[in-house]
Amino acid sequence: MTWRGSTDWQQRILSVLPYILPLIQVRGFGSFLFQQFPFLELLYIPFSPFIILFGVLNRAIPFIGFTFILFFALYLGVVRNEKLAHFLRFHTMQALLLSIFTFLCLYIFQLVNIPVSAVSVTPDLFLFGVLFSLLFIVVTGACLFSMVQAARGLYAEYPFISEAAYAQTR
Repeated sequence: MTWRGSTDWQQRILSVLPYILPLIQVRGFGSFLFQQFPFLELLYIPFSPFIILFGVLNRAIPFIGFTFILFFALYLGVVRNEKLAHFLRFHTMQALLLSIFTFLCLYIFQLVNIPVSAVSVTPDLFLFGVLFSLLFIVVTGACLFSMVQAARGLYAEYPFISEAAYAQTR
């Protein structure tokens, strides 16, 4: 939560937006938790236009996917653009790192043939449901905390993630 100069309201709003990407990506991990506590899906109501847009654009771009293009657009257009404020570049990089973590978890589970969105309460998949819930809570909590901190004009600090984000935005 280090302060490094003043930020205006535009930088704060723009710094909140990149966290929508990992929030949408981690949503599938919350299916087990949503079955247990359906009211938690209400968290995603403000993001439903983005969820719909991401779904449509991912289907429109079949091989690469919209998420992949958006990732590189944010990385090359924001994180590597030294003309932009460090505050915006840092929060964008931190959101991309959370997105990478979610992406890697998703593909590791797909590699071992465990469907993330189809986890139910059956005893054989209960352990995976708990693991998916943990991943969902960690990434969602980190995104929501970071969004609040960015809106307040503060840096959200996490071990390893923030250090990597600082290293990329110096």
